[in-house]
Amino acid sequence: MAILEHVNVTVSDPKATAAWLGAVFDWKIRWEGDAMSGGYTAHVGDEGSYVALYTPNMDIKDPLHSYTTRAGLNHVGVVVDDIDAVEARAKAAGFKPHNHGDYEPGKRFYFDDHDGVEWEVVSYA
Repeated sequence: MAILEHVNVTVSDPKATAAWLGAVFDWKIRWEGDAMSGGYTAHVGDEGSYVALYTPNMDIKDPLHSYTTRAGLNHVGVVVDDIDAVEARAKAAGFKPHNHGDYEPGKRFYFDDHDGVEWEVVSYA
């Protein structure tokens, strides 16, 4: 069996992104520090998996739309127990949930963060 351990996403400010990920998903910083090419990285998650938040030591250009970019990150899916509580925390963090769905076998919504990364929140409870 294979288990996804982490994904690595380039963001404008790893510390700020780590802060809202902690507030919305109750994740912790597992590690942070210097990264390749003079950049900076923070690993945020739980004991089993995490999101690596990387920023290079250079200006970041605005990307094209991810769904039309080869190897673009379309969204990150996070499974939660209490979708209503997580949606409330996402709103409190300043995000605008959209594309709500109630489908078999669960419920979902999406929101876009400050860097344009789309997050899908899913509950199978």
